[in-house]
Amino acid sequence: MNLQDTICAIATAQGGAIGIIRISGPEAIALTDRIFIPYGPDKTPLAQRSPYTLTFGKICRETGEVVDEVLAGLFRAPHSYTGEDSVEISCHGSSYILQQVIQLLLHNGCRSAAPGEFTQRAFLNGKMDLSQAEAVADLIASSSAATHRLAMNQMRGGFSRQLGSLRDQLLHLTSLMELELDFSDHEELEFADRTELQQLVGQIERVISGLAGSFSVGNALKNGIPVAIIGATNAGKSTLLNALLQEDKAIVSDIHGTTRDVIEDTMNVDGITFRFIDTAGIRETTDEIEALGIQRSFKALDQAQIVILMYDLTQGWAAFRRFYEAVRHRLGGKQVILAMNKCDLVPDTCATLPSFIDTDDGEWHPLALSARQHLHIDRLQSELVRLAALPDIAAGDVIVTNLRHYEALTRALEAIRRVKDGLSLQLPGDLISQDLRECIFHLSDIVGEVTTDEVLGNIFKHFCIGK
Repeated sequence: MNLQDTICAIATAQGGAIGIIRISGPEAIALTDRIFIPYGPDKTPLAQRSPYTLTFGKICRETGEVVDEVLAGLFRAPHSYTGEDSVEISCHGSSYILQQVIQLLLHNGCRSAAPGEFTQRAFLNGKMDLSQAEAVADLIASSSAATHRLAMNQMRGGFSRQLGSLRDQLLHLTSLMELELDFSDHEELEFADRTELQQLVGQIERVISGLAGSFSVGNALKNGIPVAIIGATNAGKSTLLNALLQEDKAIVSDIHGTTRDVIEDTMNVDGITFRFIDTAGIRETTDEIEALGIQRSFKALDQAQIVILMYDLTQGWAAFRRFYEAVRHRLGGKQVILAMNKCDLVPDTCATLPSFIDTDDGEWHPLALSARQHLHIDRLQSELVRLAALPDIAAGDVIVTNLRHYEALTRALEAIRRVKDGLSLQLPGDLISQDLRECIFHLSDIVGEVTTDEVLGNIFKHFCIGK
């Protein structure tokens, strides 16, 4: 990436009444002046106007033909999103108009921005650290109040401040340990009280462990809690998926083995995103394609946090027991809802149900419903929310949602635990200092103080164009 290039891109989605084109770089204002003419008696070009102002004018071709009437927002370095001179052109949302303006900018010397290049420039110009930059993508992709709140807190530096505090403490520890090394000839000198060091290292370990441990909650909030709908053929799994999503997502048929592959979709219930996975019916089969679908069903079951175990009441308990024996060894440690389907056909069978069934595989939560009649689907949704048991996210809470951050925290945690063990075993200071520096390195990697072009490219390529 060449920071001397001036880049441009459409920053808004197609189909709206208004479209915004973003321009950033050393020549952003001068290049915009080549195609923008202010209305009114004041024809002062943008280059001579005050920053943080809007100017009403028109975009014109070299022939003088007007492409559109627009507003031009002016930002000067370093006080802009990217830290560079920037212009934002607000025009009508016609895809034709937007493309014509982009072509004029390209013709006059701009370059099309790569995905995430505006935010990458903001990072490289010191406007935000790397964890804040990644939070921009999370904010754009947020689909619930919780994910929005987490992304906003991270973008405003909540996570960075906590990491900064940890790094400051670790740097203090390292300086004390290395100061002792400088005076190693005087064995009686001890600049760092080992008891206090152990207490401080223990505190740092607990903080890092808490951050790393929050990833399971953060990942569920960000990507959705995986819910596998499992059952024998024709138990009503696809019908239930359609009822939950309120659309015909999956094909429903009386023919056994209709679902041959895993079907996924997400749904927001009470601010929690659930990722529902409809699977092939589990049974003995000689059909090679159906058998592959059943293998994927088992894989989805292994990955699920909550399992909706579908039981067709009209088939009797014996049929369900045969199916249960095929999956029971995969249910350990999972929240299981026993969805007793087609209760409208046999209402007497499920007139009274316990709140849970205590099985060898843990507690099951029985629920009578009719997927076909959409009966008691609301109860199933309430049960899903209860079993999700996600904490309320308050402003300022730091919960890790990014896999890269989690992996770095895990490595930092391993390093600080080696420091803790080294202090207990009274290892030489140079060995302890090495583990301290490694812990600092991994924490610094999160905010981008130590990184590579390959890492940056991998992060920003997943951004949308214009951001």
